[in-house]
Amino acid sequence: MKQFKTGYTTGVFDLFHVGHLNILQKAKELCETLIVGVSTDELVVEYKGKKPVISHADRMAIVDGVRYVDRVVPQINRDKWSAWNELRFDAMFVGDDWKGTPLFNQLDKEFSEGGIALVYLPYTKGVSSTILRERVLLK
Repeated sequence: MKQFKTGYTTGVFDLFHVGHLNILQKAKELCETLIVGVSTDELVVEYKGKKPVISHADRMAIVDGVRYVDRVVPQINRDKWSAWNELRFDAMFVGDDWKGTPLFNQLDKEFSEGGIALVYLPYTKGVSSTILRERVLLK
């Protein structure tokens, strides 16, 4: 039996790479059902200031094709409580590169008070969509 019934994680998943695969695999190892929120193009522009290379529809299809993923939903905002109200997960998974940030310190406190686990998974060092984008542009 897995530690959690329903888990949730989010991301842009632009230029899908092994780091994305690692977090999805590790999250699925801990939960029976894994729901993944894929950020809309508009949301990415709003908080990252740049448009993804791959369209939202294609990123949703790519994530949906990963065997560790049970359900894919659009992430239209970064409000994790509204996601919880809709999806009722008992654990949220996030890369440990977010640990200690004001956003996740606050969320960790709020989630723990609500009985929701915030689980930090190892970030895959040396790979990111930003690094891939820069490599492609330099060629």
